[in-house]
Amino acid sequence: MALDTLLFIDGELRPAKGGKTYDNIGPWTGEVIGQAADGSAEDVDAAIAAARRAFDTTDWSTDHARRYALMKTFRDLLYKNRDRLVEISKIEVGAAPGAAYRAQIDGALSGADGLISEFQRMKWEEDRGVKNEMGFDTKRYVMREAAGVVAAITPWNVPLYINVGKVVAALLAGCTVVLKPAPDTPAMGAIFGELAIEAGLPKGVINVVTSADPVTAGEMLTKDPRVDLVSFTGSTAVGKKIMANGAETLKRVFLELGGKSVFLVLDDVQEQAFPMVIAGSMVVFHAGQGCAYPTRLLVPKSKYPMAVAILEKAYAGYADKWGKIDEPTCIMGPLISKRQLERVKGYVDLGVKEGARLLAGGNIRNDKGGGFFIEPTCFVDVRNDMRIAQEEIFGPVLVVIPYEDDEDAIRIANDSIYGLGGAVFGSHQRAMNVCKRIRAGALSVNGGMSITGDLPFGGYKQSGMGREWGLEGIEEFTEIKAIGARVS
Repeated sequence: MALDTLLFIDGELRPAKGGKTYDNIGPWTGEVIGQAADGSAEDVDAAIAAARRAFDTTDWSTDHARRYALMKTFRDLLYKNRDRLVEISKIEVGAAPGAAYRAQIDGALSGADGLISEFQRMKWEEDRGVKNEMGFDTKRYVMREAAGVVAAITPWNVPLYINVGKVVAALLAGCTVVLKPAPDTPAMGAIFGELAIEAGLPKGVINVVTSADPVTAGEMLTKDPRVDLVSFTGSTAVGKKIMANGAETLKRVFLELGGKSVFLVLDDVQEQAFPMVIAGSMVVFHAGQGCAYPTRLLVPKSKYPMAVAILEKAYAGYADKWGKIDEPTCIMGPLISKRQLERVKGYVDLGVKEGARLLAGGNIRNDKGGGFFIEPTCFVDVRNDMRIAQEEIFGPVLVVIPYEDDEDAIRIANDSIYGLGGAVFGSHQRAMNVCKRIRAGALSVNGGMSITGDLPFGGYKQSGMGREWGLEGIEEFTEIKAIGARVS
């Protein structure tokens, strides 16, 4: 399956200026899997102009019923292309089959359903009644209107899911969009152009620009005064740069950034459930390449030796169950790139130097093929002040930290610059009480789903600002207007 891709600008699939392309490298093999259009500054300028024109000169932002119908058609086309999307996620994203069908594709499709369903709850105009001020009556209204042109800058880890979360929500809100996918996953962005044509979306409401250069297009989109709003998912360091870029024109900026979430096991987890809960903390799904993935396992000291023994056995038993592109149950494949492989291995080496005990994994596995494979890895005897416990590794690396009591666990959980996700296991009310004190945006109790298309998602602290998904995710792409009409 060759993944050759084009740009999509002003309703047209076309090559980049001058026909320039770049190699799309497959994570499983390290080999070229296609040629992606390498957008230039001129291409980015054309995409912004098209989005601006579509917003300013058409009724896209005000015809709510039309948008709703067209986005339902777009959603249906995503479903129609499910098998193709799964193949792209395996070949381009490096998703193992079990992850490709779950979070990568079906999660995105379910998310689109959630957004379209939540759109029906949007209140575009609200009557706030009559109030007498300054000696006369005023009839008051509060309205929501589309924010304008959106720059959607997306990462490589779950690209369809995040592309849907930004693009579908922004279009439903009445905005127009320039989508800039990560250089590593151009095909999962380029397909939006193909489906936009088939769905009959008006010219310019969505534009897709891919580029080998991770900086130039993003710099233009975040600085151009024709762009009203930037929605970015990626690293905290880049998020800070985007915020600084947008300051000159006071753009609205939504940032979904890094995480170092906790997997907190309370001491009242039932004895028979404890082994399953601890084994379930292994960071293996999609090789740990998820911003909200709980990568800090917090275990009570009273049960710490037992937890370490369970993990040692669990990781040993998983040794031959990952890195298989043709195994339907496999959920862990390679990392996205050589650069990411080197980054993760660097953190493994750092953990050893910091004095943590390497319980399992940590090795690069060239025997798995020419791609970017590293073993599922677990460190124990970790202190929360170690860098491997504080910095986002974005790989299959779990760190295990003992704690004294609930207060100590909550302190450790909150002792982080991040606050994106997390999981708590224990008796229901106690776990709920602990969750309420953890400063993070999406928390699971006893395996409950806190990240779905109809719930808001986003972080505290340096995990970002704003919310995606759910009604709140659509509302983020709107402005609020108050009108007071004198009636006496």
